[in-house]
Order: sequence, then structure tokens, then C-alpha cells
Amino acid sequence: MRDDCIAMIKRLVAHPTVSRDSNMNLIEDVQEYLSGFGITSRLVPNEDGAKANLYATVGPAVEGGIVLSGHTDVVPVDGQPWDSYPFTVEERNGRLYGRGTCDMKSFYAIALALVPRMLQARLARPIHFALSYDEEVGFIGAPSMIERLAKELPAPRAVIVGEPTSMRVVNAHKGMTGVETIVTGHEAHSSQTHRGVSAVMTAARLITFLDDLAREKAAGPHSQAAFEPPYTSIHVGTVQGGTATNIISRECRFKWDVRCIPEDNPQEVLDRFYDFCDSLLPDMRSIAPQANIETIVHFAAPALRPETQDGRAEQLAKGLAGQNATEVVSYGTEGGQFQDAGFSAVLCGPGSIDQAHQPNEFIELTQVDACIGFMQRLIEYQSA
Repeated sequence: MRDDCIAMIKRLVAHPTVSRDSNMNLIEDVQEYLSGFGITSRLVPNEDGAKANLYATVGPAVEGGIVLSGHTDVVPVDGQPWDSYPFTVEERNGRLYGRGTCDMKSFYAIALALVPRMLQARLARPIHFALSYDEEVGFIGAPSMIERLAKELPAPRAVIVGEPTSMRVVNAHKGMTGVETIVTGHEAHSSQTHRGVSAVMTAARLITFLDDLAREKAAGPHSQAAFEPPYTSIHVGTVQGGTATNIISRECRFKWDVRCIPEDNPQEVLDRFYDFCDSLLPDMRSIAPQANIETIVHFAAPALRPETQDGRAEQLAKGLAGQNATEVVSYGTEGGQFQDAGFSAVLCGPGSIDQAHQPNEFIELTQVDACIGFMQRLIEYQSA
């Protein structure tokens, strides 16, 4: 069984589904594989058809199904010092090396490899596959698929998102909002600052304001869950602006994110930032009427919240994993999107987030074995 699962992991990793490229080779491969067992896959493509989500059902079309969710895209390998070709799985020292082995193709590769076992078991309740695109660049693909699942599937019992949690059950994660702010100033010679509006210096004031907000969040109140850090964080990642030291800058843009604990609302941060922007505009436009501050929210993924009285997904995953406790993580996933659509959701998948996005990404074979055991117990549970 392990050999079949490793073969499927190798098969999926061999598709270089970096987010900037199409994922259709992998999607069509999975579709063909499932079709060989008489299982129909449904695709939810993006606008130009270059990418698609896939969902499929193994077993009867009844309520009580379990959705196994995973994203098909991986992060780039450009500039990373890999010891082997990233898209060919190499097995050594009890590990499988390759881009996506950990984050997160192994989870649904193992489930796909066990489809013959699912069919042999004559499931009483279904197991659904839900594979998305463009998670790594802003959780873009999943919402259109989740909408279809909510409309078309008999009500599932739970969603298990197979992000790398070392097979521990995670019932909460932070939300993530990705933002870009573009400041338009007015160029002039730097000896005549009274005639210009510096986009760079205005951006610096905005970034300082965000830093002040971040410090305010760090001071409390903190989350009741054991996040690290235990508060909403605000971070500016890139800044680009200006053309020369002696030219008052016309444009500056910076990208920032808010990683919000479930108790906080990211809109509160955005609204306070917008108000501060508005307070700067009158002085800017008194010199240059065309001066402006534009803020674009590129993506917003909600937090995953602990469900009251141990949610259905949490209860199920703890039983399958043989655990009594749950954990939380600070990174974002599609779990919050499923939950916001009314699904009970948790995270539980093989591999450690410590290896995600790294050169020489790997998954331990012990984690592969743990996930196989988890899937076997899931098949038994859905057959009872």
C-alpha cells in the first residue's frame, strides 16, 4: 500500500504546478485516473480556462460525506539551492524530496491511491475530493468550487483540509488579508520641497501608522487560542518608489498583510488605515490636486474558528488521528473559506509546515504511513 501511495505522490509532484503556470496537466491526470474507476470529476475553471478546481465523489450520493480538500499549486523553486530536480521525487534517508511533497500533494495523493480500497469497502457514506488552484497566491480558486459543493453535494459531515500539520488536528488558524497601497505624489526638484508631494515620504508615514497599529495589536487583547504570536499581526513586505535622490518622488507602492486572530475583524484595521489616508489627502492636494492614495485588497481569506462544543469535523479527525487535543496555526488556509460557507472544517495532513516552501522540501515516510492509517480508518468509518 505504501508503494502505491509513493507512486501517486511521485505522479502528482511530476506536474510542476507552480502558481504562475497552469495546473491543467495535474487536473486532467487526476480526472483520467478517477475515470478509470468509473468516477466522474467535475471541473470549475477560472475565467480563461488555464486553471481549474476539481471535485469528485466516491460512494453514494447521500448526506454525511467527508470532503478531503487540498490545493494543487505549489510555490516557485527559482533561486533555491535544491540538491535534486524539484519535480522528480527522490527518496533518501526515509524521506521523499520534491516540491509539493509536504505542501501539500501527499495528502490527496495518498487518498487517491486508496480509491480502489474505497470502492472495495462499498462505502455507506461518500468521500469527496476537492482540489483547488491558486491557494498559494491568495486563496483564489477555492471559493468558486466551495459554492458549487454547497449547492450540489448532499450535506457533508465534515471537511478535512490536508495542510501539513504533522497529522495533528488543527481547529483554528488566523485569517489573512493581502493589501497593496499606491501613493501618487507630484514630482519636483528636491531643493523645492514646497512645490512637490513626496510619494515616498507619504508612504513612510502610512507605513509608520501601520507599525503603530501592529504595536497596538501586540499589546492586547490577545487570542484565547494558543497562536504564536497570540495577536493580530500587521506587516509591510515590499516598498518600491522614487527615481532619484534629487527628484521628489511621484509614486510609491507598498504591499502589506494582516494576519488576524479569529476574535478580530481585519476590516477594522483597513477602516482605520483608510481614515488615516483620508486625513493626509487635503495637504497633498493643496499642492497637487491629482495627488492620491489608492489601496487595493488583493485577497482576503477568513480565519478558521474553533467550533463550539467540538465541531463535527474536529470530533471526526480526532477519532481518526487517535488524538484528544487540538492545535492552532498562524498561517492561513482554505479551511476558513469552507467554514464561512457553512461546512464544519479542520486541518489535518502529513508533513511539517517547517519544510513548506523550502529548498529540498520533503516529507518523512513515517508521515506517509501515518496518513495511510488515517485514510484507512476514514474508509472504515464511512463504510460502517
